[in-house]
Amino acid sequence: MNLPKKSEKEWKEELSDEQYQILRLKGTEPAFTGKFWNHKEKGSYKCAGCGALLFTSETKFDSGCGWPSFHSPEKDENIEEQQDTSHGMVRTEVLCKNCSGHLGHVFDDGPKPTGLRYCINSVSLEFEEEG
Repeated sequence: MNLPKKSEKEWKEELSDEQYQILRLKGTEPAFTGKFWNHKEKGSYKCAGCGALLFTSETKFDSGCGWPSFHSPEKDENIEEQQDTSHGMVRTEVLCKNCSGHLGHVFDDGPKPTGLRYCINSVSLEFEEEG
């Protein structure tokens, strides 16, 4: 899935204000407020910016952090990681590789089999129910 590059004006027109703030400006939704932090349905989580498949309910777990957490992406090729040194911290930012949308961060305190915790903003995701 290779998308043509969009201008910031086009992104502002297509996304809600909250989606734009998080996906394009690297914001973060408050913990325990997103629509998917406590979501238990079976299905796929896709990028709210471009529709790329990112995660599935099979890898989702309750980390207690207040954001949807996954131990691994469904398609590694749809995820990009880069160092984030904002807010006086050193973290690994997770981006959608197709549209460069900010998804959240990945930490090394997750469960088996990967030991990773992809901590993702609900606003960055759309859900497609299995079935």
